[in-house]
Amino acid sequence: MPLDSLIEILPDLNKAFFQTLYMVSISLVVAIIVGLPLGVLLFVTDRGLFLENIPVRNVVGFVVNMVRSIPFIILLVALLPLTKLITGTTIGPTAASVSLSAAAIPFFARIVETALREIDKGVIEAAVAAGATPWMIIKDVLLPEARSGILQGVTLTTISLVAYSAMAGIVGGGGVGDLAIRFGYYRYDNAIMITTIVILICLVQIIQIGGDRLAKVLDKR
Repeated sequence: MPLDSLIEILPDLNKAFFQTLYMVSISLVVAIIVGLPLGVLLFVTDRGLFLENIPVRNVVGFVVNMVRSIPFIILLVALLPLTKLITGTTIGPTAASVSLSAAAIPFFARIVETALREIDKGVIEAAVAAGATPWMIIKDVLLPEARSGILQGVTLTTISLVAYSAMAGIVGGGGVGDLAIRFGYYRYDNAIMITTIVILICLVQIIQIGGDRLAKVLDKR
């Protein structure tokens, strides 16, 4: 009987898998576009750096920490009005991408900041002494020096988004998590539940292995 159940939901399983990839992809792109400059801003406005601005850093840091401190399931529900405003609906993978993006942006921003802090301060000081503009320092020194750490951050953020996307199924966000809840949990079908877990584990392993290998290639140290 479990085998019959799996064959029956195979089209739904295929659709759910691509919905998960869709949600994660959109959220990751938004996280990189917004989170990368946010992480750079947190770093360069810190004390002793070339764009030192403690009030700005404190405000940005407070907002980032505030969003990060909210459990994702609560954030998911709290952002339903914003999701409705942006996408016109509160269900489906596109709607879930709004909350996923909101959770991923501060997460990735802190990872970028941490990666930048690993850069030798002497390299930054040499660039400043050479008369490089702040934009040149960011573009030609900070980002190239921290690219391996940032890529590892992208990997970690992607894996977190896969986990968050599974939780989005609770409010009808679609994806593998939604399938696990509708067909596995509500119908008490352990075969379907285990299958969805295996799919998510395999997806995470592929992302982790690929990210680690690429990070090693880009590591200049």
